[in-house]
Amino acid sequence: MTDRAYSPLDALVGGLDQALRTVFGPPPEAQRPNPASAHPETELDAAARELAGRLMRINHAGEICAQALYQGQAATARLTNVREKMEQAAQEENDHLAWTAERIRELGTHTSYLNPLWYAGSFAIGAIAGLVGDKWSLGFVAETEHQVIRHLEGHLARLSPQDAKSQAILGQMKEDEAHHATVAIEHGAAEFPEPVKRLMQLTSKTMTTTAYWL
Repeated sequence: MTDRAYSPLDALVGGLDQALRTVFGPPPEAQRPNPASAHPETELDAAARELAGRLMRINHAGEICAQALYQGQAATARLTNVREKMEQAAQEENDHLAWTAERIRELGTHTSYLNPLWYAGSFAIGAIAGLVGDKWSLGFVAETEHQVIRHLEGHLARLSPQDAKSQAILGQMKEDEAHHATVAIEHGAAEFPEPVKRLMQLTSKTMTTTAYWL
């Protein structure tokens, strides 16, 4: 029995299915245990609980973006090993998506109403990065992950010290993002010029500020 050769139309349909599942489907099933499960729920005051919910909403929206970015890059990557790395990273980010969704439910809030917009925009950016070339696509991953790490550090500092569950989730996410950045660099990621980095920071700031409220 021979392997089926997938056409561009097959890839398009598969991509649309992935997008619908990510944005509108039930929370994905994580392949790793939720790091928050090792910690008991603690009583948080109303302000700390609201802040944690909003920060988790931002991180969930960020994981929607990460899924879209990696799927877009995998769709246009030229080298097979680069495509496989993008798909593997997307699978690992899937755990983050599941963990943040679960914590959002526990905190009694909602995911971002603009998740379809975040996914569409990020997929387009990822696809363009892949078309430009694999070393630039990997460079985009490395710079994105470095910015995400700084963003997670800021959230960890803002969370209540009593919120061990949220702290555990973001701590593991930070470790995973650092690994993704390292893998991208090891596979030939290009260093982005400062103006591009600043543009990426501005785009990220727009998303995080909006997701905080919506």
